[in-house]
Amino acid sequence: MKILLIIIDGLGDRPIFQLKNRTPLESAQTPNLDLMAEKGICGLVETFRFPKEKVPSSEGAHIALFGYQNYFLGRGPYEAAGAGIKLKKGDIALRVNFGTVSEKLKVINRRAGRIKETESLIRKLQGIKIDDIEFLIKKAFGHRAVLVLRGKNLSPKISDGDSHQERVRAKRIIPLNKSKQAKFTADVLNKYLEKTHQILKEHPLNKKREKQGKLPANYLLVRGAGIMKETPSFKKRYNLKAACIAGGTLYKGVAKIIGMDLVKIKGATGLADTNLKAKFLAVKKAVKRYNFIFLHIKATDTFSHDGDFQGKKRFIEKIDKEIKTVFGLKNILIVITADHSTCCSDKDHCIEPVPILIFGNGKDNVSQFSEKFCRKGRIGRIKQTNLMKYLTMISKKV
Repeated sequence: MKILLIIIDGLGDRPIFQLKNRTPLESAQTPNLDLMAEKGICGLVETFRFPKEKVPSSEGAHIALFGYQNYFLGRGPYEAAGAGIKLKKGDIALRVNFGTVSEKLKVINRRAGRIKETESLIRKLQGIKIDDIEFLIKKAFGHRAVLVLRGKNLSPKISDGDSHQERVRAKRIIPLNKSKQAKFTADVLNKYLEKTHQILKEHPLNKKREKQGKLPANYLLVRGAGIMKETPSFKKRYNLKAACIAGGTLYKGVAKIIGMDLVKIKGATGLADTNLKAKFLAVKKAVKRYNFIFLHIKATDTFSHDGDFQGKKRFIEKIDKEIKTVFGLKNILIVITADHSTCCSDKDHCIEPVPILIFGNGKDNVSQFSEKFCRKGRIGRIKQTNLMKYLTMISKKV
């Protein structure tokens, strides 16, 4: 039996007073998801955290969903692969925000006013080489980009340049251990950040933005360094030919590095304007070629980070409307869950377990897809790291 895994990013939440003490999922009108819950089996997933994490991270949760937590590379390589950079063994990759800093490098805005038009900035930063290290930079989406350091004697054991805070000085990169490689990597990256800052300050686009009263994108805030190395393939581990349908670079990158094929969808942005209909229609085509499909939907998480519980509720209702597209598929296990909860009250990820619904392998007594109702389901509570083993097991029993 084939498997369709639908991840609704940040779906879980806590009850919200303005929603009559219900979560956005509980308060949303979801007749199709509820029908699937009534005819399927439900439960809760305990989300994965690395030892140093207080709440689940997007990268850790997605790696754990597929059982790859012991092969984690650091977030940078997944973002870079998802953005389309062909990584080589030993490459160091980082996430990038185009940010705004003052003359004294104090961070004014971490996203340069959420700038989107960064293509001309990125073109100006191409081809830079320092101390025999090649720097590759590519647009991700919006204000985001990815950066790759390619060369010898590099290490991912370096600090972030992005403190996630504003009104403080942009951090210098420091080595996180005493190795020569970490020291060299930190030094060469600092040189690069200084050089690119000077280039960006003088760029015509930023001069124009300043005249218009907009924030200039004059600094690269980097974080999430990781090193590219070999990862066991998804097909070899699970004997499943897999495809990924996603808009965000992280999710495409995770899929690509573990060996899934990427299905290109016009209008799949990873944002609230993503083309949900096209994503679900793509599933119908993909099941003809693949026996595992990973469909990722991002905007629920974005609304949560903004504290917009009404927006999250409405977007869940949009998902419910489009999900009926896959109702007619045969010989397929449809699995709906989340990577982690993102609580609107915190505007951040939180530790609450996430609901899971499996349609196509019997039924239990749950009549609604929600955090509260799924708690009573036949699946019970399952660890995220065991999800793939569980799905492959029950798909063979059907």
